[in-house]
Formats: sequence, C-alpha cells, structure tokens
Amino acid sequence: MAAEAPRPIIIKRVKKGGHGHHGGAWKIAYADFVTAMMAFFLLMWLLGSTAKGDLQGIAEYFQNPLKVGMGSGSGSGDSSSLVTGGGTDLTRQNGQVKKGDTPPQKKNYDLKAAQAELERAEAGRLAGLKARIEAAVEANPTLKQFKKQLLLDITTEGLRIQIVDEKNRAMFASARAELEPYTKEILREIGRVLNDVPNKISLSGHTDATPYSSGNKGYSNWELSADRANASRRELIAGGMNETKVVRVVGLSSAVLMDASNPLNPINRRISLIVMNKRTEESAARDGGVVEVSSQAAAPDVQRNVTEAVVK
Repeated sequence: MAAEAPRPIIIKRVKKGGHGHHGGAWKIAYADFVTAMMAFFLLMWLLGSTAKGDLQGIAEYFQNPLKVGMGSGSGSGDSSSLVTGGGTDLTRQNGQVKKGDTPPQKKNYDLKAAQAELERAEAGRLAGLKARIEAAVEANPTLKQFKKQLLLDITTEGLRIQIVDEKNRAMFASARAELEPYTKEILREIGRVLNDVPNKISLSGHTDATPYSSGNKGYSNWELSADRANASRRELIAGGMNETKVVRVVGLSSAVLMDASNPLNPINRRISLIVMNKRTEESAARDGGVVEVSSQAAAPDVQRNVTEAVVK
C-alpha cells in the first residue's frame, strides 16, 4: 500500500486595517461640563448683582414656597410678592377688586370726608378767634366805646372784621390816610390775637362815593382807599402780627358799598380785614392775589381798577 502524501500546511494571515472609531461619548461629557460652568458663572453673577432684600426673599421662597405663594401677593404679577412676577398681573380682570384694594368710590368718599373735617375744624378756629376779639373789645374800656364801629361776621371767605366810620367819629383824618389814635388801638389789639391762627390775612380799603377833590388830580378815591388799607396793615404789624400773614392789600374806592342805597353814608368808609379760610387762600394764590368782588354790585371796570390799586 502506497504511503499517503503529506497534507499541505495552510497558514491564514489576518490583514489588519487602520485604527477603529473610538465613539463620541467624550464630547457629550465635555458639553455637559461647559454648560455647568456657564450656569455656575451666571449664578455667581446674579448673586453679586442682586440686592440683599431680594436675596432674602429668594431664600425664603426656597425654604417655604407654599407660604410665599399663599401670602405674599394677590396675583403672580403682584409687585408686593417677595418673588415678583413680571409685567401685568394676568390674574386681574378689568374692574376686578382684589383683597386689599380700596374701591375708587371709597377713596373719593374718604377724601371728601377728610376735607369736610378740615373745614369744620377751621370754621371752629375762626369762630373762636371772633369770640376772642369780641371779648377783648368788651374788656378794654377804650375799645368798648367804639364797639358799634367794629363789625365781625363769618363769610364764605373766612372771618371778616370791618372797622367803619360813624358820622361824628371817623377812622382817618379827612381825605387822608392818617389813622386816628383810637383806630390805631383797635387795629393793634386785633393784631395781637391774629397770630394765634395760621390763616393768611387780606386787607381792603373802602371810601364813600364823595369824589376826592383836594391835592393832585392824579390822586383819587382809589389811591386813598389803597393807602388807608396799607396804613392799617402797618398798625396790625405794630400790634404784633407777623407781616408774612398778609397776602394782599387792595383799595376798592366806592366800588363795593355797604349801604348801596346811600352812597354818601359814612358807613361806606371802612377797612375790611378777612382772616382767610384755606379755600380762599388757595384762590388768592392761584389768581395772583386779585380780590373777587362778589358780595355787592359793582361797576363794570371794578376788576381792572382793583388790579391797578393793589399795593405791592
């Protein structure tokens, strides 16, 4: 039997190619790291630029978010919340009144009630001043004999004090702005008590309808009434009244007569002093101190003449 031929030796060689793909997991990890660093940077920037009070509010929110959400505001956009929302409160409907809001009607009512209370208090203060002046006149023998020439009443402008002429007892020298001694005493006595109230003072001088005929032709009852009002102002200050209380001094000539039926009646010659209430003070400040002539009928050009006769 013939011997078997030897089997061939087969050698398999594995051909290796280039390096294989390692995957992209490292890129995802790197992106996460960069994102975390950016978030950390933003957090540190916000902490450094936020006020201490806001930081306390944020801390309280994270400690007890339910308490802050329930008790720190009426809506998510309410600026009173510790963690404030932005923009308009979307939970509030037009015309809706939420807890803690004051209805507009109640606000108006409160304002009117407060104003009425201030007016009542002021009226009481002026009435007390009127009583004090009347008591001072009664207590002074010199002033008491001129009681009929001193008229006091409460008007819409405030407390009005008028010193009027009588037929045989004039306040001023004839056709002059020189006060008689007893008129000075009356005015100084009034000046002593006027500083007890904060109200401002208005002074106006009046004459009767007798034309002013002596002296310079350019000098008339308008100038005379203004000069007499200013002389009265000086005596009030001499009596102790603060000069800053006077806001206007005007001469009205015979435009506003006390006795319109008899323009020559001596009672038309008078000095009118008004302790102004708040409303009249505001009106005087708004209108530049020009007096409003409304209590008596007056000539059509009264407003123009009053403005010209204002004593600066």
